[in-house]
Amino acid sequence: MRVVLQRAKKATVTVEAQVKGNIDRGLMLLVGVTHEDTEQDADYLAEKIINLRIFEDDNDKMNLSLKDTDGSILSISQFTLYGDTKKGRRPNFMDAAKPDHAKKMYDYFNEKLMSLGVNVQTGVFGAMMDVAFTNDGPVTLVLDSKA
Repeated sequence: MRVVLQRAKKATVTVEAQVKGNIDRGLMLLVGVTHEDTEQDADYLAEKIINLRIFEDDNDKMNLSLKDTDGSILSISQFTLYGDTKKGRRPNFMDAAKPDHAKKMYDYFNEKLMSLGVNVQTGVFGAMMDVAFTNDGPVTLVLDSKA
């Protein structure tokens, strides 16, 4: 499983002119799933993400986690995170999981985050989505359950 995490001042996802998810301060996540990802991959990333100390404390040091700040998550499914651009000019998406497995893992990942006490908003799996957010910092990290 691969996640691009961005600290956000606010984030919104819209599908067909309807807002499907909206958060204030927290994290915007792009979530990709590959064929062999398991619930253990999702568990690992969920725990890692909510406990990463990437929010400033009173001394402007990154010492606080999402849990410490009571922040929210906007989680967006993103199969293109497994795009391979080594050959040619068109990305190959063979490493991205098939939709049935990807949706199962994406839903499980979001449910795990919620079970850990986090407000999680999502887009619509498989839909064309407009995602708007203000990156705070900017802080951007790439996490991979296999790395």
